[in-house]
Amino acid sequence: MSTKGSIRNFIEDHFLHFNAAALVDAAKAYEQQLEDGHKMLVSLAGAMSTAELGKSLAPMIRANKIHFISCTGANLEEDVMNLVAHSHYKRVPNYRDLTPEQEWELLERGLNRVTDTCIPEEEAFRRIQKHIFELWKQAEDNGERLFPHEFLYRLLLSGVMEQYYEIDPENSWMLAAAKANLPMVVPGWEDSTLGNIFASYVMKGELKASTMKSGIEYMTFLADWYTQQGEKGVGFFQIGGGIAGDFPICVVPMLYQDMERTDTPFWSYFCQISDSTTSYGSYSGAVPNEKITWGKLGIETPKFIIESDATIVAPLVFAYLLNQ
Repeated sequence: MSTKGSIRNFIEDHFLHFNAAALVDAAKAYEQQLEDGHKMLVSLAGAMSTAELGKSLAPMIRANKIHFISCTGANLEEDVMNLVAHSHYKRVPNYRDLTPEQEWELLERGLNRVTDTCIPEEEAFRRIQKHIFELWKQAEDNGERLFPHEFLYRLLLSGVMEQYYEIDPENSWMLAAAKANLPMVVPGWEDSTLGNIFASYVMKGELKASTMKSGIEYMTFLADWYTQQGEKGVGFFQIGGGIAGDFPICVVPMLYQDMERTDTPFWSYFCQISDSTTSYGSYSGAVPNEKITWGKLGIETPKFIIESDATIVAPLVFAYLLNQ
């Protein structure tokens, strides 16, 4: 390995116990997975794109340290929104003190708040909607059916959005993914803003629902990809909880139990960054060992949970892996 970067040195020197040590252990095991020839799936929940995780996620994609992404529809589109409308975002450090009336005022200004950051949806979609509708309509007229992420890949690679760029495009993980044609699933895409917009065009009779490939097709796409990776299995690095993680991790028991492919390997590594605590019925807060009972992880699968804020932890893990 080349000379260690200053961030990696700092982490190894100071992150020695508790959650800090778990971060180091998980990062080292991630690195070992790659050295052993395993692919790695990363899942993105929460508002990671709004948190500008692209600054560290995009270099991971370019370095071929991520081979598949599962993300929410919100993370899919919000990276593009940040790319084209960054200057219109607004931070609200005192968000805990806002009154309902002040929250309503933000809505009237076209600002949708996520904790301390307001997303300028109206401004962003003024730039995006016309162009994405043209791609949806063109595909339908040509008898094409694509996944949600494939339409956004096509949009970004067309170059039509470059006129709107407001950040360094190197910091857009979606642009990096599009250039790499990174395989992806976006479960529950319909609840995103673009999903809502697409549904409205369907209701108005301007588009057919069948133009957009479905969640079942995403599951079978992932199942085929996982199977193609062979007997080694694939690592699973989960940021947050929710459907972005729940959906892809189920592909292993689906292949093993429902497809009766009993040679399907378990996920070969598992790490979750989450501030969810274990509680009655909680999935996001469940300890990794619970997944053994569902046929997702094996007894020997390296398992890690870093109980902390993903906006802090994920960039540090990625910096470690990138030897920064």
